[in-house]
Amino acid sequence: MSDATTHAPADKARASELGPVARFLKATELDTRMLGMIGALLLIWIVFHLLSGGLFLTPRNLWNLSVQSSSIAVMATGMVLVIVTRNIDLSVGSVLGFAGMIMGVTQAEVLPSLIGFGHPAMWLLAALVGLAVGVAVGALHGFIIAYLGVPAFIVTLGGLLVWRGAAWWVTSGRTVAPMDATFRLMGGGPDGAIGAMWSWIVGLVACAAVVLMLIGGRTQRRRFNFPLRPVWAEVFLAVVACGLILAAVMVANSYPWPVGIVRRYYEALGESVPENAFIAHGIAIPVLIALGVGIVMTFVATRTRFGRYVFAIGGNPEAAMLAGINTRWVTMKIFMVMGALAAIAAMISTARLNAATNAQGTLDELLTIAAAVIGGTSLSGGVGTIAGAMIGAVLMQSLASGMILLGVDTPLQNIVVGLALVVAVWLDTVYRRRVQ
Repeated sequence: MSDATTHAPADKARASELGPVARFLKATELDTRMLGMIGALLLIWIVFHLLSGGLFLTPRNLWNLSVQSSSIAVMATGMVLVIVTRNIDLSVGSVLGFAGMIMGVTQAEVLPSLIGFGHPAMWLLAALVGLAVGVAVGALHGFIIAYLGVPAFIVTLGGLLVWRGAAWWVTSGRTVAPMDATFRLMGGGPDGAIGAMWSWIVGLVACAAVVLMLIGGRTQRRRFNFPLRPVWAEVFLAVVACGLILAAVMVANSYPWPVGIVRRYYEALGESVPENAFIAHGIAIPVLIALGVGIVMTFVATRTRFGRYVFAIGGNPEAAMLAGINTRWVTMKIFMVMGALAAIAAMISTARLNAATNAQGTLDELLTIAAAVIGGTSLSGGVGTIAGAMIGAVLMQSLASGMILLGVDTPLQNIVVGLALVVAVWLDTVYRRRVQ
C-alpha cells in the first residue's frame, strides 16, 4: 500500500508530461498498431467508395464483403500461430481445395448410396469427414516438420502441389455439385443468414459479453493489485465496442432479400406479396462461423497453456526447450489446428459455391499469410494477434472487392496484393526497430 502511494505522484508527473493523445492511449490501453490498421481499412473503404461512385459502402457490398472474407479470416487465425513459431504454411489453399473436394464427393456420391438423399445427418457427416481430412493433413505436415526436421517452407510448398493434385485425382478433374441443402447454409445467401430479429439478439448478447469482459477484467486487476484503467476509459471502450457491434448489425439488416426470392417466399406461404415488402438478410452464417472461430482461437492463444507455449517457442525456441516445453509436439499440434481451420474454411467456400471445384482455394495461401502479417503477426516470431489477422483478412478482401467494382483486371489485382504484403512486412520491420 505504501509502495503504491510512493509511486503515485511520480506516475502522475510522468502522465502529465505526455500529450493528450498519448494520455488517451495510455488510459485506454489501445494497441496503436491495431488502430493504424483500422485507420488504413477505413481509408481504403472511403477511397473505393468515392472511386466507385458510391457503390462500395452500401449494405449489399459490405454484406458480401463480410461473407467473402470469412474463409480467409478463419485460416488467418491459424496462420498467426504458425508464423508466431517462426514457421510458414504455404499449403492451406490446396488443403482447402482437397478437403472441399472430399466433402463434396462424400455428400454428393458416397453418402446418398449409404443413407439416402436428403438425410438430415448428411451435412454433419460430410463436415466431420472434411474436418478429419484437414486434421490428418496437418498432422502429417507437423510430424515431418517437427520430428523429421524438414523446414516448414519445403514441407508446405510440397503440400501445396501434392494436395492440389490430390484434389484433381479424387474426381479426375470433375466439378462435384450440388451440395446438401443444409450444408449450403454455411455459405451465406438469403437462407444462409439469421434474419433481422436474431441478428439484433446476437448483437445485444455480444454487447453484454463486452461489458461483462470489461467488468471481469477490472475485477481481476483489482484482485491482483494491477493498475486500473480510469472509469471513463472503461466506459469509452464499452460504448465504442457496442456501437460498432450494433452498427454492423444495422448494416446486415439493411440488406434485403432480392425481389424474386421475396415473391417466392410469400407464394410458398400462400399469401400475396405486400407492397414494399422488405425481408432483411441479417448476419450471414459464415460470418458467425468466422467470429466463433476467432473467439475460440483468441481464447486458445491467450488463456491456455498451449497458447503460452506457442508464443514462448516463437520468442525463443531454445529457451522454451530448456524450460521443458515439448516443442516438437506443440509444433505438430499447431499444424493440426491449421489443417482443421483449412477444413472449416473449405466448408464455407464449398457451401458458398454450391460445388467442389479443382480451382477452389487457389492462391488463398497468399491471402491468408498476407492477412496475418498485415494484422501485426511478425515473421520474426513471438508476436501476433488473432483479432489483427481477422481485420487483415477484411482488409485484403476489401482491396479485391474494391478493384472488382472498379473493373481492375485480375493480374493487376494480384500485383496490388503482392505489394500490400511487401509493404506490410516492411512496416513490421520498421516498427520492430523502433520498439527495440
